[in-house]
Amino acid sequence: MPIIVNLDRILAERKMKSKELAEIIGITTANLSILKSGKAKAVRFSTLEAICKALDCQPADILEYVEG
Repeated sequence: MPIIVNLDRILAERKMKSKELAEIIGITTANLSILKSGKAKAVRFSTLEAICKALDCQPADILEYVEG
């Protein structure tokens, strides 16, 4: 898949657990896990916005396009 999700790296840099982020943004840990693994088919802009707000980052910090 040419879109890489770097959420684990950002969480580590912010010293935040997935469970904590899931609670802050209001999604289940299972759904956050699907997003982190890159298996999500889509991401709502509202979820992306909440993640960026919680982690004080930009969408490009989380999502990366790698030509395959």
